[in-house]
Amino acid sequence: MNFILPNEKQVIWIGSSLKDLKDFPGDVIDVMGYAIHLAQQGDKHPDTKPLKGFGSAKTLEVVDDHKGSTYRAVYTVKFEDVVYVLHCFQKKSKSGSATPKPDIDLIRQRLKDAESLYKSSKK
Repeated sequence: MNFILPNEKQVIWIGSSLKDLKDFPGDVIDVMGYAIHLAQQGDKHPDTKPLKGFGSAKTLEVVDDHKGSTYRAVYTVKFEDVVYVLHCFQKKSKSGSATPKPDIDLIRQRLKDAESLYKSSKK
């Protein structure tokens, strides 16, 4: 059962994002979970930054390095009372810090899905 405090936003996991997060190492899960908890409260984790290419500071990514691997969780605070977690993944690309195109495409699709869910929940 999920408990939401009066001043907290609800968290909704899109697609396989929760399952994917659960596959991360425990220390990484702790960082990502805390970052999402802070987002629920309207705050931001120090390792959170706007995701490049999404035009605003409302789609964010948390980055955590663990034993030579980089893990990311992407979420949006675009909506008044909900945090949508869009994608959690281990970055495997060796080409710098850029997010791989397949992951960007998936994030864009899940952001559209979140917008549809939000609109239908407000009807």
